[in-house]
Amino acid sequence: MRISLCQGLLTGAIVLNLLILYYVSRAQQQMMEKRKELGRGTRRAALPASGLGGGLGALVGAGGERGGIGVDGHSRSPRVTVLLREFEHFENYVGDVATSFLRQRPEIPFLAVADTNPYPPLVLPEGVRLLVLSPSPEQPPQAHRPEFHVQTEFVLLVPDGVELEQPRSIERLIRELEGEGGGPVRLVAASVLARSAVQCLHLRVNLREWTATYSPAASGSSGSVCTALQGDAIILIRTEDLFNLSVPLGRPLFSSLFVQTALRGWKVKLLESPCFSANHRPLFSSAHNQWKADTRLKEATGRLMRSFGLKRLLLPDGKEQWYGCSKETSRCFGTVQDDTPDYLYLDRWTPPCCLRGLRETAKYVINILETSGVRYWLEGGTLLGAVRHQDIIPWDYDVDLGIYLEDIPNCDHLKNLDSGSLVDANGYVWERAVEGDFYRVQYSEANHLHVDLWPFYARNGVMTKDTWIEHKQDVEFPEHFLQPLVPMTFAGVTAFAPNNHRAFLELKFGEGVIENPQYPNPMKKRLDRSKL
Repeated sequence: MRISLCQGLLTGAIVLNLLILYYVSRAQQQMMEKRKELGRGTRRAALPASGLGGGLGALVGAGGERGGIGVDGHSRSPRVTVLLREFEHFENYVGDVATSFLRQRPEIPFLAVADTNPYPPLVLPEGVRLLVLSPSPEQPPQAHRPEFHVQTEFVLLVPDGVELEQPRSIERLIRELEGEGGGPVRLVAASVLARSAVQCLHLRVNLREWTATYSPAASGSSGSVCTALQGDAIILIRTEDLFNLSVPLGRPLFSSLFVQTALRGWKVKLLESPCFSANHRPLFSSAHNQWKADTRLKEATGRLMRSFGLKRLLLPDGKEQWYGCSKETSRCFGTVQDDTPDYLYLDRWTPPCCLRGLRETAKYVINILETSGVRYWLEGGTLLGAVRHQDIIPWDYDVDLGIYLEDIPNCDHLKNLDSGSLVDANGYVWERAVEGDFYRVQYSEANHLHVDLWPFYARNGVMTKDTWIEHKQDVEFPEHFLQPLVPMTFAGVTAFAPNNHRAFLELKFGEGVIENPQYPNPMKKRLDRSKL
């Protein structure tokens, strides 16, 4: 077979191209291997940080080539990044804090973190960077994510106004944390002198009940180990641990940090030494600025707790702070579908603020009924809660009371409701329910937590009513359960209940209902009794 000139030229060109591609590929591979070899002894280059504040250059310490002195005294890259999160835009000493640390330890990276660009702008020493967490549409996502800007093994969280006097203090903290190994102590802390005294606390977070409880923790001879701190302190944490938290740099920082670490079973060790000094006392130069800072702290705490789903804080002094609904706001959950409120699908129970509103409404209605001469009794799940808990069932969303139909004219709040609803002098809303022939008392016009009043009448010795709903417990029952009515503790008051409450409840719900709790509609959501 003869090969033409054109075919020969084409074949030669193909072979030549293949050879060129082969040698180009080899050259690229060799260049990549050389880069890897060069990079093994140095830290990763910093991400571009344009637009992150001040127009400064590459992020110092977040992956530069600055050397440092390690704990063992040998020259190496720094092991810790100093991070200042808590400061106010209108008055702060971020520049002074950075200068203090860099004067003693110039090799250590220093990073200030803010939600938005501070105004007035921060004046920072050379090499100190500001990271703004709020995303900007022209920036890549990593520009605003702190985990991309900290490349050291540890992070030292410092408050505003603190000063580093002893350069070896940082090494002491590192040694202490490393000495804990892989145990539950995942943070170590040192006090800041001349500020509020640091107190070690025990923190228990119960997400199911939307509650965080703080209590004092005992001190040990070589430092206290606890789950939270109150007061001004410096905290060292491994970078990996910090950025494995859902919200690593939330504000207020300590509140955010310790809620998350307590849920993970981590502990903090408060050292007796070293201590750090505060070079600005007080932190704010005027009462007005102090008031502004206190107000912003309160607002930030509210936002944080609501984002974490915490509606009630129990403080070490016994006081309470609430972040849920009130009489002036709507309740925490919407219209209930299939007898299963939305919070049950989140594996949570009735928010404590809602339980508080239900208790207040129940006590108020019970008092009105008693003073008006209306016979009533605890009904259905409300009676079940009284028997089990002397209170509302922890996942219930309303209160049910039975009343005698013939007694309704005795109560001014009920007898004229055919014409509409009534808002009484205390803000409670009395109305005839649109779902049927019964009455409803709401916590307020804004908050629709409610008590339902079910009118029954006797017919041939059986208590019956005119409106029935599709509930298992909504059945007729013998009047002898109400003759007599008996007192029973419920929600902090003494209310009336059917006699022989066990037989009454088992008639309504089935045998063993008291000992075997279950959600209202187990076909939609079933209670895991192993978690009780």
